[in-house]
Amino acid sequence: MKVILANQAGFCFGVKRATQLAFEAAGKDGTTYTLGPIIHSPQVVGKLADLGIRALDSLDGIDEGTIIIRSHGVELREINEAQQKKLVIVDATCPFVKKAQDHVKSLSAAGYGVVVVGDADHPEVQGIVSYGGEKVFVVASDDDVKKLPKMKKIGVVAQTTQSFENLKNVVCECLLRGGEIRVYNTICDATAVRQEEAKELAGHVDCMLVVGGFNSANTRRLLEVCTELQPRTYHIETAVEINPDWFIGAEQVGVTAGASTPKWIIDEVMNKIEELNKSD
Repeated sequence: MKVILANQAGFCFGVKRATQLAFEAAGKDGTTYTLGPIIHSPQVVGKLADLGIRALDSLDGIDEGTIIIRSHGVELREINEAQQKKLVIVDATCPFVKKAQDHVKSLSAAGYGVVVVGDADHPEVQGIVSYGGEKVFVVASDDDVKKLPKMKKIGVVAQTTQSFENLKNVVCECLLRGGEIRVYNTICDATAVRQEEAKELAGHVDCMLVVGGFNSANTRRLLEVCTELQPRTYHIETAVEINPDWFIGAEQVGVTAGASTPKWIIDEVMNKIEELNKSD
């Protein structure tokens, strides 16, 4: 059985930067927290907790110390609260997410109704929305656009893990609902590359593994695109979840991983598959 690992599996630039900032902070004196999980990898969050950096849901009761802003960003009110409390702020927000936040802010200030393409329940999207005014709408697809009021000016941005196809469909529908459209493609390059690689790989193997946090949006998107092409696609967080029965009759197995999946977890998965391969 041949095992093929996607070239771009694992940490993207923004995640690598965020984790480096967090682990560097762990080596300094003083109390340090992350506001929300630094990335969507329970294993990385666990390692930081072992080093004394706890993930907080809010700043309630925190009056001193250092707060690290997670890679997905946070709501503007939370930044303001940290500043008012005079906490030391380490901003690990992914630069792609930061761009989306800035575009929403500028579009709202210029009088545009803003359409954010993404998952309304995702913390990245909630943070992006908070930078806008009253007319900010979150849509999951072009069908949601049909429910929006007609606007003279519409600005469009996307959650960084969205597919380009979905963004394009939303923009086409917005053209029917506004006179002036301004679009910013804020999809992360790393996300797009991973999705294209995953599609290519899934179309040529007999079984596909997608490795990453169950709470990771970009990992779930990889799962979706792989499943469309290869029904024998399985989502795991760690090597212990691998079921040997998945590989019965498979000559080629593909492996990809979300942008929040550390290399050591990918290595463990690859080693586990190789062990099973040798035992056959």
